[in-house]
Amino acid sequence: METELITLAALVVGFLLDSILGDPAGMPHPIVGFGNLIGWLEKRLNKGLHRFIKGALSTVVLVAATFALTHYCLLLSEQISPVISFFLNSVIVFFCLSALTLRKEVAMVFEALHQSLYKGRKQVARIVGRDTQNLNTQQIRTAALETLSENLSDGVIAPLFWFALLGAPGMLSYKMINTLDSMIGYKNERYILFGKFAARLDDVANFIPARLTALLMLMVTAKPSKTRYVFANGSKHASPNSGYPETALATILGCRFGGPNYYFGKEVLKPYIGTTDKQLNDDDLETSLMVNKRCELAMLLLVSITLFIPALFS
Repeated sequence: METELITLAALVVGFLLDSILGDPAGMPHPIVGFGNLIGWLEKRLNKGLHRFIKGALSTVVLVAATFALTHYCLLLSEQISPVISFFLNSVIVFFCLSALTLRKEVAMVFEALHQSLYKGRKQVARIVGRDTQNLNTQQIRTAALETLSENLSDGVIAPLFWFALLGAPGMLSYKMINTLDSMIGYKNERYILFGKFAARLDDVANFIPARLTALLMLMVTAKPSKTRYVFANGSKHASPNSGYPETALATILGCRFGGPNYYFGKEVLKPYIGTTDKQLNDDDLETSLMVNKRCELAMLLLVSITLFIPALFS
């Protein structure tokens, strides 16, 4: 029971640290290390023949090594001292969550737009993958809120989901999968083969969390009656997962997401999500941020319950 309670306490402390500190500038971050390692491998292996096989093997090795090394370090810490185990688990949770940083980055997009369209484009480029140089004010706000909903799943709900299933090793391994997808999971000439396996693995890892995110969003806004609509329309998205939280937020706000966008200079036709093409404003931002905060707390409660109940019988 002691181990389970240490894990639960570490989860709460790590969650609170992220809620208070976010990602402090200048602090070494393991996800940055993941990115550097992925980039190093990609430059050396993503060429010549058998790119898909090399990309798949790289992905498997990186994810497996992340899980194994984290699991070993946690076992060792438990043998040395419960305090060290608690500290290590807390730090992993802290680094794997991005709730506060996500909300701040999206809010900064709306603030930048109050200054100029150019600053809005520059700010939103920090958090989206689409081309931003020709976006208008409505498109910038739409892109920011789409990212807020999608990354609620990727940056908060999914890491907590995998923590509930596989502990800190599962949580950190998920972040490796997600980082791989964000770096090499593109369907362009450079990454279509090398990153294909990583992209599919990310789809699998996010399958349940994305749908759980949509449900939580509807529950915390007292709109469970919209569940059937959200799941029917979320499946129309080009991504197997992103459409669900995006549709949920579009439903809550009564707006329209999706539509055509440019990526790497090429137009990508995405279906529209929602039916009302209303002009988004600061009130919609505040509502969206409120939804995120409530979902974060709801998921923390769910995971805490799943950890606490087994502890009672151990």
